[in-house]
Amino acid sequence: MTQHFPTRQIRFYLTAPAPCPYLPDRLERKVFAHLPLTEGAQVNDSLTQSGFRRSQNIAYRPACETCAACVSVRIPVADHRPSRSDRKTLNRNGDLKRGLVEAEATLEQFELLRRYLRARHADGGMTDMGWPDFVAMVEDTPVRSHLIEYRLPSAAGEPGDLIACTLVDLLGDGLSLVYSFYDPDLPRRSLGRFMILDHLAQARLTRMPYVYLGYWVKGSEKMDYKAQFQPLEALGPSGWRLLGARDVGAVQD
Repeated sequence: MTQHFPTRQIRFYLTAPAPCPYLPDRLERKVFAHLPLTEGAQVNDSLTQSGFRRSQNIAYRPACETCAACVSVRIPVADHRPSRSDRKTLNRNGDLKRGLVEAEATLEQFELLRRYLRARHADGGMTDMGWPDFVAMVEDTPVRSHLIEYRLPSAAGEPGDLIACTLVDLLGDGLSLVYSFYDPDLPRRSLGRFMILDHLAQARLTRMPYVYLGYWVKGSEKMDYKAQFQPLEALGPSGWRLLGARDVGAVQD
């Protein structure tokens, strides 16, 4: 794998141990680096391919001393075939209006995020996020980022209600889904899954080979949904490889 870094040295740092948000009775540590302003996109590409994730202007990856449960995963777009369940999800959401907008935070997005966090991640570290934090999450980026908004149908000339949103990084070899949130009162739409399927469709149209999903943690209810997307590649000591059925367990159709 060819990696590109700027001429100046990138410094990596290690966080102190903290409670793991995914598995009980475990501690997590992260290694992180600040993305440079001038070559942030190229560095983010290389670090993402090496298992890092971006948060604002920082790239990080797990560096736990006694655990390796967090696995970076991506979907090879050309090999993905929607399951019967996927097709139903796409049909249920066929009425939504999809819009690409600049990485600029709005109060409408923020209110949707707060509802989502209260309903789905009430015990998470993001529940105390305020407006300035959300603005930083969306806008403090040295890479090629945008937002995809999904809205309900409305009268002509009027924007429909915002029910889902995804913050996306455009990489050299695909799309990285940084964070997604949606209306928790519309469970029958399966909006979380739909947004991934929609980005697979967009990556296919633009001939991008991968959609990056971040970390999959086997045994974590918060992360198990990622294993339902097949085929799925995971980053290991020898590079990216396909995860088999034994790795992920039963996959629902």
